[in-house]
Amino acid sequence: MVVIKSRNVTDRVNNKLLWGGTFMEIYMQPWMKFAAFEGRASRREYWTFVLINIAISIAISIMAKVVGIISIFGILFSLAVLIPSIAVGIRRLHDSGKSGWFLLIALIPVLGWFAVIYFMVQESDGNNAYGAPPSN
Repeated sequence: MVVIKSRNVTDRVNNKLLWGGTFMEIYMQPWMKFAAFEGRASRREYWTFVLINIAISIAISIMAKVVGIISIFGILFSLAVLIPSIAVGIRRLHDSGKSGWFLLIALIPVLGWFAVIYFMVQESDGNNAYGAPPSN
């Protein structure tokens, strides 16, 4: 396993995080580039971000039911991750050579969801119109 010695924020923002980066470092990449709609995102960056956000949402939902509070925390979390989720989704589509507008296909119930998931699991396209492949 490769250990990253650099803790320089610009290294992380510029996609220089290697496979040896911790799970949390990979999760934090979309937060550091939360409104960057250009460039590319690797499958690992995208799916780590999505899966951790799902886990956090489930935990907030369970806590709201156990404690009996209104799920305002869930709503606030959903609003907080909205822009970073759209941005990392667009960058993930760029990685497979597709326009970010393909994300709008998710608005079509069921078939659109499966189509977007299919686009998100595709391999990296090598060098394409959106730049060089991400390093992780």
